[in-house]
Amino acid sequence: MEQTFSYNFPAIRGIQAGNEYYVAMCPLKLIPRIFLFDEEEIPPEHRAQRSLNKSRVPEICNYILNNPKDYAFSSLTASVDGEMEFNPFSDESHVKDIGRLSISLEARFLINDGQHRRAAIEEALKISPELGTETISVVFFKDTGLVKSQQLFADLNRHAVNTTSSLGILYEHRDQLANITKSILSKVPLLERYTDREKQSLSKLSPKLFALSNLFQTNSRLLKKNRGEFVSEAEEQFLEDFWNELCESMLEWQLVMKKELSPAELRSNYINTHGVFLEAIGIVGNYLFTYQPTDWREYMHRLSKVDWNRSNKVWLGRAYGTTGRINKNNETIQLTANKIKISIGLPLTEHERLLEEKMRNG
Repeated sequence: MEQTFSYNFPAIRGIQAGNEYYVAMCPLKLIPRIFLFDEEEIPPEHRAQRSLNKSRVPEICNYILNNPKDYAFSSLTASVDGEMEFNPFSDESHVKDIGRLSISLEARFLINDGQHRRAAIEEALKISPELGTETISVVFFKDTGLVKSQQLFADLNRHAVNTTSSLGILYEHRDQLANITKSILSKVPLLERYTDREKQSLSKLSPKLFALSNLFQTNSRLLKKNRGEFVSEAEEQFLEDFWNELCESMLEWQLVMKKELSPAELRSNYINTHGVFLEAIGIVGNYLFTYQPTDWREYMHRLSKVDWNRSNKVWLGRAYGTTGRINKNNETIQLTANKIKISIGLPLTEHERLLEEKMRNG
């Protein structure tokens, strides 16, 4: 192939299913140029598999721009419809798979994995062109006519397993609220012992009481803050104090700590370890933090007098439904928070009163 009329990449050759494929390092500035997303050039049957979720692109773009010293991307995977030629740098057996990959300028490229990364890279380059000299690895598969691309897309995603939200928080080190949540775990013995840091939901016989993701969501509601938002020292101290007070006020939690009640029995018979309760108590805690900054602990102590047992029908239609299953959505979380506020002598807001009327009339 005439190199003047081709893309040329240093590459490594591999074999899968008896066919050659190649891994090359591509400068970021080249990615938007060769991996076009022109729907007029891509058959409809391929287009349908790869529609962009445009809301994801700014998030990934901001990730690059906000972390220029430590962002990381996995490889793009692309099908190539066009002439490809691999020339090893040496015929010696131990280096014969290292060489130069030439791809015709007339070739068509179709990304099978990484379309959102490609779009985000394009947007990031508009703001920070200096990123163009950095590289990303690309895996090229030859696919004449792009007839295999759909199956390749399916195969690449067949065994993909999304990480749980708890693991995402555990491995997150940039987000302040995530780091504070993990720090609180290490400072509050009950949480440290009984929080599952990996799973998003607990099995029936799990020896844990909480999932890390539930504690994070509770903290988010306590401060009315999302990922990436600044948390002040006063807010951080409140979170730590709040969890200490909550652990002291939940008598059933203390029974588990003393080995007088098993985690499985607690989760089975009470509502106060489930996500709907934790996020509801986060709403209550935010009200205390905002409107009762000097005597909020007094209200927290009153939680020890509340009956959290599922047999207490006041939680029906709030924390659990008519089938007895825990029911967690924004409305049931708020309804549970309403009942907690009423139980410890806090007033309801206008919105909360309207929700109560809706429940009574429903």
